[in-house]
Amino acid sequence: MQKMITWLEKDFSPKMMKINHNVWVTTLKDSIMQVLPFILLGSLFCLLTIPGDVFHLKHYPNFWTLFGWTMGVLSLLISFLIPFNLMEKKRLRKQRFIAGSTGLITFLMIITPQVIADKAIGFSHASLGAGGMFVAIVAGVFTGYIMGLFGKFSFFKEDSVIPEFVRAWFDSMLPIAVVIIATWLVVDITHFDLYNFIQNLFKPLSEIFESPWGFALIMFITCFIYSMGISTWVLQPITKPVILAAITANATAGAANLVTAETMYSAYLWIGGIGCTLPLVLMLAFSKSTKLKALGRASLVPGIFNINEPVVFGAIAWNPIMMFPMWINGLVLPLIIWFGTKVIHFAPVPKIVFDLWYVPFPFSTWITTGAVSGLILMLICAAAASAIWYPFFKVYEKQELGNETQETKTSATFREAK
Repeated sequence: MQKMITWLEKDFSPKMMKINHNVWVTTLKDSIMQVLPFILLGSLFCLLTIPGDVFHLKHYPNFWTLFGWTMGVLSLLISFLIPFNLMEKKRLRKQRFIAGSTGLITFLMIITPQVIADKAIGFSHASLGAGGMFVAIVAGVFTGYIMGLFGKFSFFKEDSVIPEFVRAWFDSMLPIAVVIIATWLVVDITHFDLYNFIQNLFKPLSEIFESPWGFALIMFITCFIYSMGISTWVLQPITKPVILAAITANATAGAANLVTAETMYSAYLWIGGIGCTLPLVLMLAFSKSTKLKALGRASLVPGIFNINEPVVFGAIAWNPIMMFPMWINGLVLPLIIWFGTKVIHFAPVPKIVFDLWYVPFPFSTWITTGAVSGLILMLICAAAASAIWYPFFKVYEKQELGNETQETKTSATFREAK
């Protein structure tokens, strides 16, 4: 076990941190984080549709329209933000707005043939929302890459008498033309279905996540890297498009995709935060160890609101005793949820877009599932997590009690020596 921890600390973790700080990864992460207000607001609008949909109230406002203008345009925003943020990070700030606008145009060029084929009206097409996220990412990355290549290019010499803003106009025209003409040639001249090509390229990823072993694997990886103090945002460029598309399909098309943010953070899985740490926080809060009791009580209020950085960085990260049960939770709990929702259909799959992850359990479970069976499955997950955490917690507690006893003896000996 010690050899494994040493390898993780000396080899694996530095490489992951390097990936985490890569300019492309941080650009994708930041772009997704910047649309979170729209996702959260879309969640609220989705909740407000319930009275009208359930009770068929005649004059109740149609909040699905507002949902469409928030969650329904996420890909549109992402296609702008990726090249915009990339120029910012590459210190090409003068080109950032041009790059973002070009990314937006490129995305619209790619999806237009699909919108026409589907005979969608206005901004109602799924590709503009979570359904086109991967297409938006590809459009944004391609645009950002080309704009970056021409970042320091200029038709003019530095001592040119032509005003700087005029030079900027002409210098921007070339990379814009390269991006737009390249997209036009592929989409309109060769009639290549780039939209569906990209969607099919990433479709296996969604299918993997929506399988029992894929669900468990991605949750294990999440717990694994978090237990080393690495932000799980490093996975968001891969996971966020999948889980957003899944819950949007659940809410609007009556699908039953399990791998959604709602399943993980609001309905069943991560009670108290990633790794289902609230049971551990309660154990720590009543520990015989003074140190662990203080940590547990300090972590209790944040834990209730599913904020678990205090307990993760205080007791789990790089602690071989406590890392292991977190990994086990990442494997076992998803399988329990899969069995309870997809195999025996005991509890429902969340149908409501609810990215308000800070709402405490079990209130969030009731909101997202509306079923007593959902509450029962959530409690089963909590019980399973408690059973996994407990033996490791007792070992850790015994170790800390020994350390505290030794410290007390050392202090007493020091006082006597004086």
